[in-house]
Amino acid sequence: MTEFESKLETALLEHDNSEDASHDLFHARRVKLAALEISKRRNEGDHEVLIAAAYLHDLVNVPKNSPDRAKASTLSAQAAEPILRNLTVSDEQITSIQHAIEAHSFSAGIEPKTIEAQILQDADRLESVGAIGIARTFYIASSMNSGLFDGGDLFGENRDLNDKTYAVDHFALKLLQLHKTMCTKEGREVAKERTDYMIGFLKQLAAETGFDYPAGNERWS
Repeated sequence: MTEFESKLETALLEHDNSEDASHDLFHARRVKLAALEISKRRNEGDHEVLIAAAYLHDLVNVPKNSPDRAKASTLSAQAAEPILRNLTVSDEQITSIQHAIEAHSFSAGIEPKTIEAQILQDADRLESVGAIGIARTFYIASSMNSGLFDGGDLFGENRDLNDKTYAVDHFALKLLQLHKTMCTKEGREVAKERTDYMIGFLKQLAAETGFDYPAGNERWS
């Protein structure tokens, strides 16, 4: 680990008062690694910007069920500035880091206008798919007191899907379609692989609970 990364980790830990394990230091480290991998495969992007943005993108963690959730990335970008001023990054890099942080959030709906912002958004969204995505989905559902799934209608074929009530509904309402929203070709490729893994999990869940998987339904495919 470089001195730059060590200082960012220290700043994150000093600032983090949340007990949300889905947005902890290890989440930030995974986002950093994914962002750097995409950057290397594309041979573009400022690595210092990506590293700093990855560590600080969830500096202000607003609960998913809060009406202020969409403000979290902007608040995080603002909170990051004094930390960045104490590091060896330029004003131009600080602006780029703050934009990447603001634009990473799905709920904020801010367009990523730089390659670093696009890469960070993809790297963060990769945390919502694959094995990590499955684990985080059920962890967050538990923290929100949501049920695991509807044991009488697993895939919502005779009811409206509601991911505030059932965790499994979140796959159809958001997660299985995330790969289509990736900004980079590299991000889309990894996301599609992880999406296929999630579909395999859902098919196994269907088999174990006595349901047929609705493969013909575009929400579940």
